[in-house]
Amino acid sequence: MLGKHNPRVKSLLRLTRRRFREQEGKFIAEGPDLVAEALSSGWPVEAVYCTARFAAAGRGEKVLDVARERGVAVYELAPEVFGRAAATETPQGVLAVVQKQEAGLTDLLRGAPPLVVVADGLQDPGNLGTVIRTAYAAGASGALLLTGTVDLYNSKTIRATAGAVFHFPVVQNVPWEEAHSFLQQAGLKLVVADPHGETPFYAADLIGSAALIIGSEGAGPRAEVREAAAQHVFIPMPGGAESLNAAVAAALLIYEAVRRRQGF
Repeated sequence: MLGKHNPRVKSLLRLTRRRFREQEGKFIAEGPDLVAEALSSGWPVEAVYCTARFAAAGRGEKVLDVARERGVAVYELAPEVFGRAAATETPQGVLAVVQKQEAGLTDLLRGAPPLVVVADGLQDPGNLGTVIRTAYAAGASGALLLTGTVDLYNSKTIRATAGAVFHFPVVQNVPWEEAHSFLQQAGLKLVVADPHGETPFYAADLIGSAALIIGSEGAGPRAEVREAAAQHVFIPMPGGAESLNAAVAAALLIYEAVRRRQGF
């Protein structure tokens, strides 16, 4: 059982901070479902860490057996040490250190016509992860995260993707100028979710190649994005609420695009 002074534990705890995740190119996937997904996805898993209680449970034995079959080292942590590495209030007793597999911008153009979801400054990791999960489920071609958006590899973001991150191309830390140039050259229409927009989302032109842009929870899309967008769409709220959760708004736009493209 590894204690808090073990070098491996110190390295693990460093990954709870974005700076070290970026330096080392690794992140933490927490919980039995995500660990199992990581092991089956083909992404390089460096190590699996668990508690004695998890290792003794029926499902725990299965997950750890898969890890060992794939040549992944398994280490047991004291509960208090595991709690420091875990991002959840009630940890499930297992996590994995996974090496990042970075997608490129051209990976976002798969599918015909491509549908790219752009996050402009989302700050809540749960929102970002849910947007990615929804985009993957709907068959979008990829997601582009502009500079200033919460880290894709934050443990809470990874958990909210429900494993989609292992199968869906996402490019992060892209400056707006670079993103704008790429999307223009690829022929994607820029459609921005804007509460002050002039077109209801169900009337937007979403059939062709498009980039759906979701702004930050508080400020919405930045001014440069609003200026560059071909369409500004809003979601009617006859009930009187001031705004919708960013992930909910993204889901409505994404599935409206799917509905229009599939002709129903």
